[in-house]
Amino acid sequence: MTEQAIRPFHLAFPVDDLEAARAFYKGLLGCGEGRSSPDWVDFDFHGHQIVAHLAPGECGKAATNAVDGHGVPVRHFGLVMDMDEWRQTADRLTKAGVKFVIEPYIRFEGQPGEQATMFFNDPAGNAVELKAFKNMDQLFAK
Repeated sequence: MTEQAIRPFHLAFPVDDLEAARAFYKGLLGCGEGRSSPDWVDFDFHGHQIVAHLAPGECGKAATNAVDGHGVPVRHFGLVMDMDEWRQTADRLTKAGVKFVIEPYIRFEGQPGEQATMFFNDPAGNAVELKAFKNMDQLFAK
């Protein structure tokens, strides 16, 4: 993988309670808060702009697909972290009592693209994945 500047992404997603979203993204995950209105809140998701929009009718349980023996939520977003940060975050979220959709574990162990992963839902049911690769050069391994 060649070094390149990664451009921040922007993602908007529905929530049914902005205060619960603030408590989760700002309080639990440590995201900074940007602009907001009565209907939406910007968060700094490790340098990426995510926006929680108040849209209760759009919230709900997502479909899953089987990946490495687990039901991975089809609609999800997340971060690729370095391994130490991933481990520290997994420990912190476990101690905070987060209910995982997929508990922290190593996926594709011993194969190209070996990675640590965990999935959990925000209060509105949006799935979040945090992962880290044993070798970042394997990010797009086949």
